[in-house]
Amino acid sequence: MVIPVADVFSGAPRASVPVALIAIALGGCSMTLGSLTTSSEPKQEPAQLAASSNIASLTETVKSNPNDPQAYNMRGSVYGESGRPEQALADFNKAISLDPNYAQAYANRALVYRRINKLDQALADENKALALDPSYVAAYIGRGIVYREQGRNNQALEDFNKAIGLQPENPEAFYNRGLLYQSQRQHTLAIDDFSAALGVANKKIEPYVARALSYLALGDTKSAASDLDEAVQMDPVNLRAWTSRGLAYERLGQKDKAAGSYAKALNINDKYQPAKEGFARVGGKVGQTYPTF
Repeated sequence: MVIPVADVFSGAPRASVPVALIAIALGGCSMTLGSLTTSSEPKQEPAQLAASSNIASLTETVKSNPNDPQAYNMRGSVYGESGRPEQALADFNKAISLDPNYAQAYANRALVYRRINKLDQALADENKALALDPSYVAAYIGRGIVYREQGRNNQALEDFNKAIGLQPENPEAFYNRGLLYQSQRQHTLAIDDFSAALGVANKKIEPYVARALSYLALGDTKSAASDLDEAVQMDPVNLRAWTSRGLAYERLGQKDKAAGSYAKALNINDKYQPAKEGFARVGGKVGQTYPTF
């Protein structure tokens, strides 16, 4: 089983997960899969509240500076982070209309286009950004991701290499090159790149999860479990990290700990099929408490 990982690990909106809480034993060291309790209204997370506050503040800035492209670009970025692509695109369009040579606005608009799977438009915008600023590292990374998603792996590799050459300590460049290697089953190279990303950004969860998947592919299950232990402690509501961790401990023969990880994933999203299948495989039973650590 391969659990997919994110394409980028900073500047991207985190996918929301249902707040379906299941009884958890106190102390954070065990998990019971039992009856669901849900709130009738979705709870706003701190990041969502902060984004709403930022949008309100930036809207006032836009009103005060209606001809300032930077104001629209900043608000567009927050709209994009908040999962509001239409508003984000409108702001980036306005910023570009005010300043047709605004490379960052093109790169930001490209990111939104990529997230809504308009890859041709994304590629055009990344090309424009790089034509305006040939040393723009973020645009090389963004274009590399577009190329990777289009299956143009050689061009993707060239762009990631270019980004690393321009900025040797950029974690996103290493992470995304690692994902490219991983997709080609070059797991040793992928692990090297994920390790490099962690070396300069060790507070990011995505390289831990991605490196763990390559460790699993190479049969180094203990290293995978170690990475996933770190990942779930950094982000206790990461669905894929818990599911991948369940798989690692399942392969290590620690079925109770695997069941606890799968149960935790189901606590986050009770319809997530890989977690449901894993929980069943290790003989998980509803209402029973399993260790997570």
